[in-house]
Amino acid sequence: MKNIRLSALQENERTVIQVGHVRVGGGFCIIAGPCSVETEKQTVETAVAVRDCGADMLRGGAFKPRTSPYAFQGLGLKGLKILKKAREVTGLPVVTEVIDTRDVPWVAEYADVLQIGARNMQNFSLLKEVGKTQKPILLKRGMNSTIEEWLNCAEYILDGGNPDVILCERGIRTFETYTRNTLDISAVPALKELTHLPVIIDPSHACGRLSLIPALGLTAVASGADGVMVEVHVNPPEAICDKEQALTPVQFKAMAEKMRSLHQFVAGAL
Repeated sequence: MKNIRLSALQENERTVIQVGHVRVGGGFCIIAGPCSVETEKQTVETAVAVRDCGADMLRGGAFKPRTSPYAFQGLGLKGLKILKKAREVTGLPVVTEVIDTRDVPWVAEYADVLQIGARNMQNFSLLKEVGKTQKPILLKRGMNSTIEEWLNCAEYILDGGNPDVILCERGIRTFETYTRNTLDISAVPALKELTHLPVIIDPSHACGRLSLIPALGLTAVASGADGVMVEVHVNPPEAICDKEQALTPVQFKAMAEKMRSLHQFVAGAL
């Protein structure tokens, strides 16, 4: 294994990634927005709402790799153009997923951060391709993957010449069925020991239960995570996908305020 991450750790350097006005790894970053881009109205309204309620960046899926081929697959290029419009309106940097090597160049034209989803964590061709870009990469942990496997995938991106990788813990598959996945909160301090890369948590996909998301957000702060990524929709009952785990803007605002307050307390205590 290459020692890209280890050498930086030995120098006691932590990577801070600049995304527009946001420093990921240099504070506590909140990424929020809808699971998928559905319409311009829905996306822009949600973007304005999350900005006003405390988000630093906007998330939204233009491409949606779904378990069923009959489920909504996203709007593609149209969705990317809508995200661009939302960024122009709000000033929020955009995080969106890329799922195909052929799409990397033009997704990079619209997005500020390229997301590699859990299902594509070990898509090595895709990892190599995004490693050639100059855009930050948000790499989600595979639902059946170990921390070591996850870090090796990050190495593919780093080895390709792209040093800006954000690791996202989004829950792993266990025998538990009450929650969608099981959040591995121990991964955060473990990664802080093993790598210089910033680490965030996705509480929405980790549990899939609306009532649990705010608590997991606070857990992310307490664990030392560099941020969270959470799903928010202006009208969750009408969301095309993941409506069960989408916060309303009001719920998101309350969660964001608590996370900011706890982060200030923890930072002051340290």
